[in-house]
Amino acid sequence: MHEGRLTCVQLVNHYLERITSNAHLNAFVDVYSDEAKQRAVEIDNKLKSGSAGRLAGLVVGLKDVLSHKGHGLQAGSQILNSYVAPYNATAVQRLLDEDAIVIGRQNCDEFAMGSSNENSSFGAVLNAADNSKVPGGSSGGSAVAVQAGLCHASLGSDTGGSVRQPAAFCGVVGMKPSYGRVSRWGLIAYASSFDCVGPITKSVEDAALLMEIIAGHDEFDSTVSEKAVPPYSKSASWNGKAKIGYIRDTIESESIAPEIRQNTLEILNRLRSLGHDVQPIEMPLLDYLLPTYYILTTAEASSNLSRFDGIRYGQRSEDATDLESLYKLSRTEGFGDEVRKRILLGTFVLSANYYDAYYTKAQRVRRLVREETERFFGQFDFLISPVAPTTAFKIGEKSEDPLQMYLADIFTVQANVVGNPAIVIPNGLDSDGMPIGIQLMAPFFEEEKMFAFAKYLSRVTRESTMEVSI
Repeated sequence: MHEGRLTCVQLVNHYLERITSNAHLNAFVDVYSDEAKQRAVEIDNKLKSGSAGRLAGLVVGLKDVLSHKGHGLQAGSQILNSYVAPYNATAVQRLLDEDAIVIGRQNCDEFAMGSSNENSSFGAVLNAADNSKVPGGSSGGSAVAVQAGLCHASLGSDTGGSVRQPAAFCGVVGMKPSYGRVSRWGLIAYASSFDCVGPITKSVEDAALLMEIIAGHDEFDSTVSEKAVPPYSKSASWNGKAKIGYIRDTIESESIAPEIRQNTLEILNRLRSLGHDVQPIEMPLLDYLLPTYYILTTAEASSNLSRFDGIRYGQRSEDATDLESLYKLSRTEGFGDEVRKRILLGTFVLSANYYDAYYTKAQRVRRLVREETERFFGQFDFLISPVAPTTAFKIGEKSEDPLQMYLADIFTVQANVVGNPAIVIPNGLDSDGMPIGIQLMAPFFEEEKMFAFAKYLSRVTRESTMEVSI
């Protein structure tokens, strides 16, 4: 583009054609064709004058939970039907300031609650590698858009693995930053002490560049750190030997698909052969991660989603006869089954009779998990694990079994419970040709070190995959 052999207009037209020809994937719920073309013309002029930003020519999609001024925002739900965002989320504004082009709004599980993208009121998203299988959730549309070449990159949200798990299912890179690294201003809240905005890209390098731009202090979000943002995109190549731990049960459990176990063990053994110190560890609190996560997130969801009442904006029932029926009918009609279930669970654990038995106890366990994780990173540089127990499963396969669906998050929720950064990169394919991912977790606010090793690990996984194929 800087050499003049390709223009933003040509690039946008290419992606619009790709989106049209892949409409069956249901990755986008709204495409900004005319606006993207107009912005492409403006950025082409900036490129000619030498005044273009660092993301000039980057075509990006936004998960339908990020506010984009003047555009629809529904969180995959009918409760926000016809709602138009009045301002830009901080992360979105920072992309626009560097001349990224937003091409559309991407499908997701309703209010980011799901592990398969089957909970969206706009219908399920299809995995581009096999249209009979899920893309993962809740940022399924965002991952598929990158997987199928419908945009360069996407911005998603990660509350318990919602960027990383679909990235693994779709064979792309997904990154969750440290809690407080990226502003949540303009992100529709699911669980405020867990939610993170993160990129989905084709490469670690692209994820690092996007993080460098969207991270940093924001006066609109008091939970954001004031720490300076390192130049992630310029992070040096990894040098030296790393101390790497893996939780024994995450590899040896019988619930892990054999091919995922094998691929993960091959990478761990490869790292050992390259001179890195790779050790198994025990984590006694592993069995409490999922219960802790779901108790606390549903409690926070119950509180956060109470604002959707049919009065100020969005869905309002036409059958209401008084204020109470307006609340009940609007929320019943507007929320889907999964969201209603989580609100009910959260309201239950926050009720006076059960608050200490569930919510207070879960907060104590969260503190213990955080302390245990800190002790681990006092001895090791990174934690490596699978991303999910299986690769992408059939659409509808787990819809009737909530426990099995929730178990899809078992390896990703730790990073959200403790707030640490984590990144997922591709790690080959299973025998059905479905992508396998591998997860790298780092100490709190050590994204720069994590990106450096993730780039190194990407080369290791590619070399390992090439050897297997040969």
